[in-house]
Amino acid sequence: MSIYQKKSFLPFLLMVVLVVIAFFNPALPTGSVEHEYNSADVAWMLTSTALVLIMTPGLAYFYGGMVKKRNVISTMLQSFICMAVVAVLWFAFGFSLVFGESVGGIIGNPATFFMFNGVLDRAPWAGAPNIPFVLFAMFQLKFAIITPALITGAFAERIRFTSYILFICLFFIFIYAPLAHATWHPDGILLQLGVLDFAGGTVVHMSAGLTALASAIYLKQGKTAKEHTPARITYVLLGTGLLWFGWFGFNAGSAFAADALAATAMATTTAASGAAAIMYILFDAARGIKPSAMGTCIGVVVGLVAITPAAGFVSIPHSIVIGAVAAIVSRLLIDWRTKSNIDDTLDVFPSHGVGGMVGMVLTGVFAHSAINGAVEANGLFYGETDLFFAHLIGLLGSIVFILLMAFILLKVTDTITPLRVSEQEEEEGLDLSQHGERLSYDANN
Repeated sequence: MSIYQKKSFLPFLLMVVLVVIAFFNPALPTGSVEHEYNSADVAWMLTSTALVLIMTPGLAYFYGGMVKKRNVISTMLQSFICMAVVAVLWFAFGFSLVFGESVGGIIGNPATFFMFNGVLDRAPWAGAPNIPFVLFAMFQLKFAIITPALITGAFAERIRFTSYILFICLFFIFIYAPLAHATWHPDGILLQLGVLDFAGGTVVHMSAGLTALASAIYLKQGKTAKEHTPARITYVLLGTGLLWFGWFGFNAGSAFAADALAATAMATTTAASGAAAIMYILFDAARGIKPSAMGTCIGVVVGLVAITPAAGFVSIPHSIVIGAVAAIVSRLLIDWRTKSNIDDTLDVFPSHGVGGMVGMVLTGVFAHSAINGAVEANGLFYGETDLFFAHLIGLLGSIVFILLMAFILLKVTDTITPLRVSEQEEEEGLDLSQHGERLSYDANN
């Protein structure tokens, strides 16, 4: 099969324009700001930033092992390409959209740090006072990278690669950036409401999971939706290990310091993921289903997702509760999804969307100021209601916003460039039809 396809000049031209803009915008530091940093905190955050980045290749293996052999390369590349596309957007104007001067608590001014101007010599971010501002920016970039990559499991095996690139750009600008700004910027409307999200349960997992649901509904079922044969369970195990490893940077790094809070977040992350993995396979066993490697891996990830918003706000015993509850809820949703006509190929919504929702609600139940002084109102378990109701309102508002924007962006993308591959391309596999590459495989897989 030829490696050539229809010429597409406009994206190339846009990249050239960006390179020219970068050429004339060196964004040099002025040396006007001097600050003394904590070397231990800097070292930990450099490490955490690298840990979070390795989660995206981990996700590539996690998803790549689940799809058919003829779609492994395409599925893995959909994760890898996010590390390039989102990084370029972030340095150009994306960081400004999230952490720039607030516009109504909804979005940041894209001009605030355009082309990273003012980042190298800016005073530290208020929530991360002991590390350089540029390191804070780089840590946050890794969250922005993995979020659109998570969505890919919902439309794996049936989306055109070029259309996917356009969609993740739109997703980042119109869903991720506003939600991250609203949740993590001091003037953000969700933070002002009282919503707590330690490491991205709302920002990362709910946004990805709900967008995945919208994508699965919009793209409809794949041609072989009911004939799913995972390519490599060993890839799934490897991917789970990389995700689990990287998640300690994801959650413990969100303390922005090498301190007791980071250690607490690491402990709650470990407890929740372990409890979820065990609960997932025991729940299956109670229903006469064999404990499987796939089930164990999914359980681990669900636990990691659910503890993410709560990691630095709840006690270790309560993190076990969060992981166990999330595992059961997600497992039941996977069963329901399997029986429905929704082709969320790799169950992104039941795992990430629902896991994030469970974590958000239970943060409102179990958060306590003794764990983190940032908790101004304790959770429902301790007899207070303000935090819990703030989380319910934030949950409903986020669901409506994400789903509405997701369907709009899917329609816009599909109008500009068709999202779905043809039946013939789907049948021959996306590795070959989209990339001109292939693994050695049995034609029936």
